[in-house]
Amino acid sequence: MKPVYQDKLEERREALKDFFGGDDRDEIPDELLQRIFQFEELMVKYRSAIREVTTKLEILGDELSGTSEHNPIETIQSRIKRPYSIARKLSKRGLPVAVESIAENLNDVAGIRVICPFISDIYAVSEMLQKQDDVCLIACKDYIQNPKSNGYRSLHLIIEIPVFFSTGKENIRVEIQIRTVAMDFWASLEHQIRYKNDSPVVRQLADELKECADIIAQTDVKMQELRERISCQNED
Repeated sequence: MKPVYQDKLEERREALKDFFGGDDRDEIPDELLQRIFQFEELMVKYRSAIREVTTKLEILGDELSGTSEHNPIETIQSRIKRPYSIARKLSKRGLPVAVESIAENLNDVAGIRVICPFISDIYAVSEMLQKQDDVCLIACKDYIQNPKSNGYRSLHLIIEIPVFFSTGKENIRVEIQIRTVAMDFWASLEHQIRYKNDSPVVRQLADELKECADIIAQTDVKMQELRERISCQNED
């Protein structure tokens, strides 16, 4: 009886022939198929980790919606880094472009973005998540208190959580970016303006983009102040 993984490799060989063309005489190397299989297995693990963290955040949001004035979580988005982005990042670091290198060296393959209404909500969500006993904080970068030179603001967490598979428990790392609606608005537009474009014209826009980021940051602070004033008034 053939091992299950061998059946899977044969399925992938046929699928690749269907996709790229070829006939039964064309041989697809077993080594390539094995690497594809390993990569797919790893991506399943990252997707599973995203589901675990997303569920935690959704539970917090549901709970707080019913017990507090407002839900500190506006939206939750997630993504798995694309294969070419993974390969490019490994190459830039001088690391082997291999499946084994991914989990060992990259912390942001699985990514979750949490959008909050106010700055205080960012830190509240971060604190609540870190209090859970199966969440291990690996690293924290606060680009709100210490913005990047281009004006980018966000709170970045690298966490590790256990995910249970048929073969046992594995600890998987996930990057979480927590930011306000305003921070996300700026980051999204700045990315569209500058994406893969390092022309002199775009470089000349850097100061203006930074100025926009500062204006948006001031707006975030002002909205936070207004919310606190209204909350104090309601308590009175």
